[in-house]
Amino acid sequence: MAYAVCKVPVAPLRAEPAHKSEMISQLLFAEAALVLEEGKDFIKVQGVYDGYEGWCQRSQLAIIDNWANNTPAQTFTAEWINAITINNLPSKVPLGVPVLNGVNRQQLAAVLSIDYKEAATWNAAGAKPGADAIKERAMLFLNTPYLWGGRSVFGVDCSGFTQMVFRFFNIPLLRDAYLQATQGEVVGFLQEARCGDLAFFDNAEGRITHVGILLNDHEIIHASGNVRIDKIDNAGILNVETGLRTHQLRIIKRYF
Repeated sequence: MAYAVCKVPVAPLRAEPAHKSEMISQLLFAEAALVLEEGKDFIKVQGVYDGYEGWCQRSQLAIIDNWANNTPAQTFTAEWINAITINNLPSKVPLGVPVLNGVNRQQLAAVLSIDYKEAATWNAAGAKPGADAIKERAMLFLNTPYLWGGRSVFGVDCSGFTQMVFRFFNIPLLRDAYLQATQGEVVGFLQEARCGDLAFFDNAEGRITHVGILLNDHEIIHASGNVRIDKIDNAGILNVETGLRTHQLRIIKRYF
């Protein structure tokens, strides 16, 4: 069984094995994925962290024979931009990149040398998802541009944003908004919400298409155009700049 490990700061995952194909997600540096299918220039992979599948450019991946799935990363880069070295060359990687150690780092060493010595780190295993901590991590993404399929401060979509914030507290979320809505416990009313609950929104057909992090029972931080803070009521999101309603509230879920 072969695994692919991202060896660039951010690598696109595409729907089809072509550069012109839609980007549906991303792998961040040092994230691993199971190899499902190999083509000449692209490899179809399934992310170890969230099970998401897509095609990644072969030259952006390091291929290894094994990966210890039972020892997921607990430490992540903590700053918006982090200086590391990749194969003895300087590089900058984004917030939330796994800091590998133990068996996975040893397995990777033959094909990819990493030095994190200049990077600030965050220990997810010891982090408690209280209101102040959740808000502080979420605010690091503020004004990040919306990018369909994005999972980093270089560009993020709504579910990529929630997934990455919760990662800092060792709470694994699935990749898409409708998948994240299958996790957690239902909160009956907006007035019962607390900071860190996720609010989900649907379209006219009833499909969940958007998610954001509630800061309280009247404010939400979410990726819509950019990562921003808007008002929310029982009907949905109100854009603070235009006053227009932009999203229709469907359900609220709690994860801790």
